[in-house]
Amino acid sequence: MANETVKAPAIKPEERVSDPASVEVLKKAEKECIETCFSRYDTQKNQCKFGTSGVCCKICHMGPCRITPKSPRGICGADADTIVARNYLREVVAGTAAHSDHGRHLVLLLKKVAEGREKDYTIKDVPALLRYSQCYGIKTDGRSNEEIALELSELFIMEFSSQEEPLKTLRLAPEKQQAVWKNTKVEPLGIDRMVVESMHRTHMGVDHDYRNILKQAFRTSLADGWGGARVASMVSDILFGTPSPVRSTANLGVLQVDTVNIIVHGHEPSLSEMLAAAVSDPEIIAYAKKAGAKGVTLAGLCCTANEILMRRGIPVAGNFLQQELAIITGAVEMMIVDVQCVMPSLPQVAKHYHTEIVSATDIARTIGATYFDFDEDNAYESAKSLIRKAIDNYGKRDPAKVAIPQYKNPLVAGFSVEAIRYMLGGTFRGSFRPLNDAIISGRIRGVAGIVGCNNVKSTSDVYTNVLAAELIKNNILVLQTGCSAQCSGKAGCLTPETALQFAGAGLREVCETVGIPPMLHMGSCVDNVRILEAATEIVKEGGLGDDMSKLPAVGVAPEWMSEKAVAIGCYFVASGVDVVLGVPFHISGSANVTRYLEEEAREMFGGAFVTIEDPIEAAKWVMKTIEEARDNLGINKKAERKLLDMKDRRGI
Repeated sequence: MANETVKAPAIKPEERVSDPASVEVLKKAEKECIETCFSRYDTQKNQCKFGTSGVCCKICHMGPCRITPKSPRGICGADADTIVARNYLREVVAGTAAHSDHGRHLVLLLKKVAEGREKDYTIKDVPALLRYSQCYGIKTDGRSNEEIALELSELFIMEFSSQEEPLKTLRLAPEKQQAVWKNTKVEPLGIDRMVVESMHRTHMGVDHDYRNILKQAFRTSLADGWGGARVASMVSDILFGTPSPVRSTANLGVLQVDTVNIIVHGHEPSLSEMLAAAVSDPEIIAYAKKAGAKGVTLAGLCCTANEILMRRGIPVAGNFLQQELAIITGAVEMMIVDVQCVMPSLPQVAKHYHTEIVSATDIARTIGATYFDFDEDNAYESAKSLIRKAIDNYGKRDPAKVAIPQYKNPLVAGFSVEAIRYMLGGTFRGSFRPLNDAIISGRIRGVAGIVGCNNVKSTSDVYTNVLAAELIKNNILVLQTGCSAQCSGKAGCLTPETALQFAGAGLREVCETVGIPPMLHMGSCVDNVRILEAATEIVKEGGLGDDMSKLPAVGVAPEWMSEKAVAIGCYFVASGVDVVLGVPFHISGSANVTRYLEEEAREMFGGAFVTIEDPIEAAKWVMKTIEEARDNLGINKKAERKLLDMKDRRGI
């Protein structure tokens, strides 16, 4: 029965979302009186000013306390600076815990594989295993893959539990970057210790100096970006394969009327990888045909989508704000969810249709969802049983409620650092030298990383797509991850042809020569570390400074919304990269905290935050910042033309 409490919206669907598939389904939702995050936003528009400015404290039960001009201190005496900084650090802690726990799960899976306790998961990418082991000084000659993997997994486990030594993974950063962290005393110890210590610091009556608290925020974030998240990407490559360019499609139009439609949503790739393998099993196809369907369509939402897109070419049904809309098409038999960015509203939306919401992890249960105990020790058969359950649900579909928008666009994804290196130089001459040379010569002015979520506070996808279009037009190469990459995919901009149509002359020339799009899809939100890895390669290649703060490079989070994004932004800034926020932090209640993050951070690390809520203004700021970096490097000077004789040529 439809939800009768939903009122006709004052805002048109076209003002909420920009892609036509979402507009179409939102109109269907309104017609059927289905509540979505967009209609719920209308009921929450008068958001608490104390919360949005960060000056509400509920850490102890003498409160909650709210800071105002008439009440400048809480009951314990904490002022706005302390309260805002503590709240900020707790956001960083939550974001770090989310990505790092994802990494821990994969490390423990690698250990089980190395010990021979897994029959369905294997070491799929041996070169990746050897490459990463050598990064840590692990001996590889004369040893089995399993022996190497076991030592590497045990080293990674120590990255979580280490109590006295800085993370070994920090050594993957440029040497000068490491020196900056050491000199500013933000080198993180074990990931788990950083999370626990930060929570201790923010307990009532512990750390009250906003500078000390914010310094700990950067330290904790580094345990994520140069710790847990980096480990997660490396282990994913070893177990599931290092991504390489692959063609696929994106948007709700990937769902099909005559197939069983299964959507995976969340962030952890272990189950989704097994589902991707199982859907093409002849036994599964036969079972689907027996149920009256032509087959099974597996598609993804959010970052689980990016994981299986990058490695298997599985289509993308949509990004974060499309998770409810996918159900409202009426064509989804099952949505399988794990962790992070999964709305608890999904079972409430699904009850209007035949869709079954299945939670496949014990740490993320939702009222109204079916819990499925995914057995990693029998992963393939476990995945097949789940698919059969979805096929059994196909007969319950109501054809009268099915309306799949016929909008989808082709895309190319899978641009890991290894793939970029190969495309720039081939098997034997793989190198970032051509990219550095293109930047030095000015054909490419610089690089922008556009990352992050969707947010109902702005028209979905608009900021990302306007910004990216403006940047490539001005010869700035764009690297993308997460839901931001999916914005561009849905818009049809993640193809090499985009360079021919929209890129500036210099960037177009490079893209045509190499055969890449001007916007490179580098993976899920945990794969933001791949952007840092690419930046490290540029620094090591030479000619563009000796640390990341010198590079003509900027990070942008246009429509971010989660605590993970706060941690990501922090570890980019701590790595020397300026970060533009399209949505402000909850820090405006403290001028000192704001100044620290927007000014003092640059003095410490070479990077800082800036909030710009208009995409065109953001593009201007990015281009200005990149040109300033080029000026500082001295690569904007026109080289004097000189005719070379044979003696000059021999010298060169």
